Amino acid sequence: MKKTAVFGTIICFVLLLTACTIGKANTGEGTGDINDTLTLSWPLDIGPINPHLYDPSEMFAQALVYDPLVSYGDNGKIQPALAAKWQVSEDGRNYTFTLREGVLYSDGTTLTAENVKRNIEAVIKNKDRHSWLEAISLIDKVEAIDPLRVRIALKEAYYPFLQELTLIRPLRMLGDSGFPASGSTAEGIAAPIGTGPWILTNYVQDSHAEFSRNDHYWGEKPKIKRVVIKFISDSQTRIMALEKGEIDLIFGSGQLAPVEYQTLQQQSNYQTMVSGPLSTRVLAINSTVAPTNEKEVRLALQHLVDRKTIVEHLLDGLEEEAESLFSPGFPYSDIKAGQYPYNIGTAMQLLDQAGWKAVDGKPFRMKGAETLQVTIPYRSTDAIHKALLEYLQSAWREAGIDVKLQPDEPLVYTQKVKAGKFNLTMNDTWGVPYDPHMYIRTMTGENQLGYYAQKGTADSETFTENVEKVIRATEEVERRALYESILQSIHDESMLIPISYRTNYLVANERVNGLQFTPHQYEVPLSLYEMKE
Repeated sequence: MKKTAVFGTIICFVLLLTACTIGKANTGEGTGDINDTLTLSWPLDIGPINPHLYDPSEMFAQALVYDPLVSYGDNGKIQPALAAKWQVSEDGRNYTFTLREGVLYSDGTTLTAENVKRNIEAVIKNKDRHSWLEAISLIDKVEAIDPLRVRIALKEAYYPFLQELTLIRPLRMLGDSGFPASGSTAEGIAAPIGTGPWILTNYVQDSHAEFSRNDHYWGEKPKIKRVVIKFISDSQTRIMALEKGEIDLIFGSGQLAPVEYQTLQQQSNYQTMVSGPLSTRVLAINSTVAPTNEKEVRLALQHLVDRKTIVEHLLDGLEEEAESLFSPGFPYSDIKAGQYPYNIGTAMQLLDQAGWKAVDGKPFRMKGAETLQVTIPYRSTDAIHKALLEYLQSAWREAGIDVKLQPDEPLVYTQKVKAGKFNLTMNDTWGVPYDPHMYIRTMTGENQLGYYAQKGTADSETFTENVEKVIRATEEVERRALYESILQSIHDESMLIPISYRTNYLVANERVNGLQFTPHQYEVPLSLYEMKE
């Protein structure tokens, strides 16, 4: 049966580098037969799944194990999670959370206000690592009022505070036995002990991970008893594994090229689904290094992006052309700052004005003895980014721009981007609950990709001031006016190139029931799936 729908990321502190198994004291592992097990592929090793840190941990795996105090629901509504309820003081600076009674960690210990306090304080002690997240810098004090009530005092009012508590990282809760002897999670954890629906029960580095249902889980328990995640970096190998029955599911944009998805969709023995818009595919332009420090060059690149061809032929119609930085339905996505039309003539005029001239006998434009060249690193594991960038490389070379693509392993790519060693790179927005305020906020944080996009522009100082203001604005009229100014600066200075509205898609065999997506592009809703007998 074929279904098509449109709707809307452990190392378990290893003593051996090749493998580790988490003891049965944590779990109820491996008791189900094949009908109780779902097997899927993932392009990367899931990493140490430290709830308080980032790469190399994969977000979807962190979300399987750890819970937040509050969750992000439909239409952006903040809903109870580990906290059953909360109160906010009139001045917006004090948040008092009442925890659910009887919530247990996977090791059988109880969630308490002191444990929540310990988690938040562990993150705050490593606050330099979390400079992109305003909530961390604004927390003044955490107090356990009684066993089930915890109060968080802010230095000043901050409208997205609850929204930032819903993030997959770094403010999710780790059990006391998961903390290392040092007490600091900045360097690692002792074990992945969470309150979430899944427990890591077996892990072989660079091979696979197994998660078992957490029978202590406070919410609705998963219908499947066990999930096996195989780390497969190549899309063709994934497809072969699906065809051989070695995996049941391929989930997420980037694991399959659109043409591969369409080919599998046409086969009657697979189920296929496409989500609605989850975020925006964006090319970020580094305004701090030559030649993209020149506004005319950045504008020319805007006019050299043929969104229609990209969407129709490279994305096979699975996504829509981006008309704004944030996809429809997100806050402030209705602010229209303008769009640069595909126009080769205009691009050539801009490059001529900047002094980059076509020279007889030379394949690329020159300015004196210098060749017009841009470098674009990307994650080698993302099939879609690879296809899009190879297309742009070909098209831009025809326009006289030498494009150097640099496929990198994810960690190498991340290090390169943080150091600003690029002219352009793919930088999708993050979707809910991050867009718009957190994505915009990172554009003012050093060593962040968006920082390089705005820092070298003429509007950088005003842009930074407006971002600082908007995240603290409590009045909607003021906040909207500031977002209008921010988005207009991004457009006018050509900091970012929106390409399309990103979707997730999946392919599954007939054994899997209950297939669906959530609005979160970094979550795989495995708890909602079930296996046919």
